[in-house]
Amino acid sequence: MNYTEIELQELKDEVSQMWKLVLSQLEKAKQAFLGGEVEVAQEVLSREKRVDAYELKIDSDCENYIALYSPVAIDLRLVLSLIRISITLERIGDFAEGIACHVVEENGRKLNAQLIEDLQLEKMFETLINMLSESFVALESENTKISGRIISKDLEIDNLYHSSLNVLTAYLLQNPGDILHGLRLILIIRKLERIGDHCRNIVEEIVFYVDAKVLKHGGKKKAESIAASNGINDTFA
Repeated sequence: MNYTEIELQELKDEVSQMWKLVLSQLEKAKQAFLGGEVEVAQEVLSREKRVDAYELKIDSDCENYIALYSPVAIDLRLVLSLIRISITLERIGDFAEGIACHVVEENGRKLNAQLIEDLQLEKMFETLINMLSESFVALESENTKISGRIISKDLEIDNLYHSSLNVLTAYLLQNPGDILHGLRLILIIRKLERIGDHCRNIVEEIVFYVDAKVLKHGGKKKAESIAASNGINDTFA
């Protein structure tokens, strides 16, 4: 392994460390939100600066690598993807922080158990954590064959998001005293939907790096095409 390869590996390692931190932030945000655990929420808030610091360092290190070595082809795609992935991870970290802020502001208020079940919020959290974990594996292994499966989970998150709005509307019509709480809950659900979008963006970057294919703005048809080409035709059945 030559010096430039060592530098590239160090860049990947930095992104991997940031990834693990953001994944932990999302897991703790889930725990704090569903359990009303203020202390866990405050832990998420206290670690947000570390997420920001990772993003700034990775951006700087990648820019320095491009300036020093003028990479081309797959090496250039990797560095560009790492920059964009780190930015996306930082945004996911922001959403986790926002969820934690909600828990602190509500002072750990216990959520209506039936409402949470009807909204399928735990399922949304678990799906997002799974998406982020599988995306990490895809980058580490440089295996894009699972990309279609991850993209399909974003479509699942979108469906859960839209159905949750109907569920919450019906609940608030019956419980008008909870309208303010319901409005805040809508903001949390929207954050979860956006995390799904960002996980999908990460997958698109990995496909760009490994396969030199651009999936951005391709929509569902493009996702179906990628899923089919990766041998998982039943993903969107």
